[in-house]
Amino acid sequence: MVRTHSTMRLLPGASAPPFRLPDPRGRQHSLADATGPVLVAFLCNHCPFVKHIREGFAALAREAIGRGVAVYGINSNDSVQHPDDAPDRMLDEIQDAGYAFPYLVDETQAVAIAYGAACTPDFFLFDAGKRLVYRGRMDGSRPDSGTPVTGADLRAAIDAVLAGRPPIPDQQPSLGCNIKWKPRNAPEWFKP
Repeated sequence: MVRTHSTMRLLPGASAPPFRLPDPRGRQHSLADATGPVLVAFLCNHCPFVKHIREGFAALAREAIGRGVAVYGINSNDSVQHPDDAPDRMLDEIQDAGYAFPYLVDETQAVAIAYGAACTPDFFLFDAGKRLVYRGRMDGSRPDSGTPVTGADLRAAIDAVLAGRPPIPDQQPSLGCNIKWKPRNAPEWFKP
C-alpha cells in the first residue's frame, strides 16, 4: 500500500467529466442520466482506507440518495494485477458494504484520469448543473487513528449544495491507497 493524497486537480466550478461505465453485471450507467447533485466516489475493494470508511460511507450515501443526490462509486484499479478488485469481487463488496448506489468498473482508467483521481477513497461532489463544488476527503478519520468516521467534511458539502449555499471553503485532500494503474497507464501527474 502506498499512502497517496488526492490531487485536487479538478477545480471548483469545473464541469463533471462525463462517463458511461458498466456495473459488475454489465449494466451501463451514465453521468448524463443523473438529475440533481451528483457524488462520485473512487473506491476499491481491498484498500484499508476504504474498508475503514465503507460502513460510514454506505450510510452517508443512502442518506444523500434519499435527499436527491445521485451517487456513483467507481473502481479504477487494474484488476489483472489486483484480482481482489475484479468485477465478481465487486459484487461481493456491494453486498458486504451495503452499497445502495451503482459501483462501476473503469476498465480503461480513463475516468480516473479525467477526474484527476489518485487514491481510494476520493470524493467529488457536483451541483445540479454538474459543476464541481467539493473534492477531497470524507472526514479526518484514518485507519488506526482513533478518530471516528463521521463523514463531516463530505456531509457539510452535501448540506451546502442542497441548500444552495457556496461550497465549504476548507477542502482537504483525501488520503488512501494509490489507484493501481495498468502498466504504462499512470498519468504524468501521478506521483505515488
